[in-house]
Amino acid sequence: MEDFGNFLLILIVIALALFWIVSLWKVFEKAGQPGWGVLIPIYNAYLFIKIAGRPGWWLILLFIPLVNIIIDVIISLDIAKNFGKEAIFGLGLFFFGFIFYPILAFGSAEYNLTFS
Repeated sequence: MEDFGNFLLILIVIALALFWIVSLWKVFEKAGQPGWGVLIPIYNAYLFIKIAGRPGWWLILLFIPLVNIIIDVIISLDIAKNFGKEAIFGLGLFFFGFIFYPILAFGSAEYNLTFS
């Protein structure tokens, strides 16, 4: 019976991971970026920066401890803004991305780069 519990847990984790990948894939495509980019480490961070409308060199800032947290908040706020959402939604992206990115992905929000 314990094996079935472990198997079920693994299935749930795989299902959640697939849902997360599909959600981010859809957000990337809405923003005109390649959806498969979500699967490539570091490149997906670069794509998030581009979706936020920030210069690509900001990727370097994500490797600096503590600075990366501030940059992540700014990127989340900018992504929300570029999808026509308020700053509070951007904070939701930062703190509760597992809820707010699927809302962007499957909701009616449209991407419109407000600055570059």
